[in-house]
Amino acid sequence: MFVTSTRLRPWARSLIATALSLSVAGCASVNLPANVPAPAGAKRTTTRSIADVEGDTALGLAFSGGGTRAAAFAFGVLRGLQQSVGADGKTDLDRVAFVSGVSGGSVTAAYFGLKGAAALDDLRERFLIRNAEEDLSMAIDLANLARGLEGGVNDSSRLPAWLDRNLFDHATMGDLLRPDRPIVWINASDLYHRTPFVFSEVTFGALCSDLKGYPLSQAVAASAAVPVAFVPITLQTFPQSCSAPLPAWTARAATDEAAGAQLRAVSQSLASYRDPARTRYLKLADGGITDNFGLSGLVIARAAASRPYMPLTADKAVQLRRLVFVVVNAGRPPQGEWSRTLEGPSGAALLNAVTDTAIDSAVRSGFDAFRLSLREWEEAVRKWRCSLTAQEARKHGAGTAWRCNDITFEISEISFDRLDAATAARLSEIPTRFQLPVEDVDALISGGLKAVAEDRLLQKATTSVRH
Repeated sequence: MFVTSTRLRPWARSLIATALSLSVAGCASVNLPANVPAPAGAKRTTTRSIADVEGDTALGLAFSGGGTRAAAFAFGVLRGLQQSVGADGKTDLDRVAFVSGVSGGSVTAAYFGLKGAAALDDLRERFLIRNAEEDLSMAIDLANLARGLEGGVNDSSRLPAWLDRNLFDHATMGDLLRPDRPIVWINASDLYHRTPFVFSEVTFGALCSDLKGYPLSQAVAASAAVPVAFVPITLQTFPQSCSAPLPAWTARAATDEAAGAQLRAVSQSLASYRDPARTRYLKLADGGITDNFGLSGLVIARAAASRPYMPLTADKAVQLRRLVFVVVNAGRPPQGEWSRTLEGPSGAALLNAVTDTAIDSAVRSGFDAFRLSLREWEEAVRKWRCSLTAQEARKHGAGTAWRCNDITFEISEISFDRLDAATAARLSEIPTRFQLPVEDVDALISGGLKAVAEDRLLQKATTSVRH
């Protein structure tokens, strides 16, 4: 049900390849936990409902990983949505109900969640054309190899501090929880439990920790913490500080084979967070390791839902006619020349090929599984709507022409290969870095704009909006 994908930067892969032939001893690199216990008397937390957006069409966005390449392409998509105006006079950006981000995509997702449409005014200048690697140690040498083998080269005094100072202005996760803003899911990977970790009320509730006070920069850095290049971001569990039980769905999913293997694993990891004999510290790394499209947040929200329409509100579940889930994929096609030669792959190319083969296969199957999950949600909402009396439907905002079965959940993928061949080839050559030339950034932004304008499903959704 979840997507599994990551693309280690060439720098990190080079260190890994070198490490296969060397052994370096030393002290482990660690990051101190930045989370704190939940306030005394805090109630059990659950996923909140998606904020109501006006009209009968809503959008969900999922931004893939890929460094600044992914962040800039996602930014172009947001600009494209802002320029797309429906028959009701609203832009498609106004219809965004939730947004999820992984690695580089989490930067754009978090900044949009923090500032709304105003994020489009300055994200390019504050991040996309900046050198976010300026505080990082990037040399491929024995010193960094030693640090990498000890746990990672760059600790939280590097990228998280840079993001906090230059982009997020000391914001916390609580700043994303405003009721008038989309739900934002920042996705990392729990390395020990081998599961997705979504920075949400559910996961921090399992930790007995305060989500609202957690630094936004730390969450985004965890989502982008490529192993070896970065020391994993650490969270501490505080099981003695809260008495509220875990949500009932976690116990059900932990033993329900129909829930899917990955959801069962997530449920089991949440239970482990409450057991100090099993888990005292979480070590979080790049979200792309377990979910490069950031689909986990919605899947977990659906599992945690106490009503068939959640995380939609009841009013929005009645008023909607169409929900379009847009996956913005900034991944690149296969790289290298060895497919045209008798020799190869070998060395780092072999490592890349083995990693990418396993990852991309999981991405494709996970994407298909998510389609099924979305279809199940659609059916649950339709069944609930058709169980309402006419009076109940009107109470939730149904109009005179309302039909209970007139609702569709759809999924669309925006990616480089949906563009013309020349543009796709140009964008696919851009590396996975947090520093890119201005011309590459602007090409990615233009590509995102163009992809939105040419996406038939989005255009159909916009033109069919009712006043």
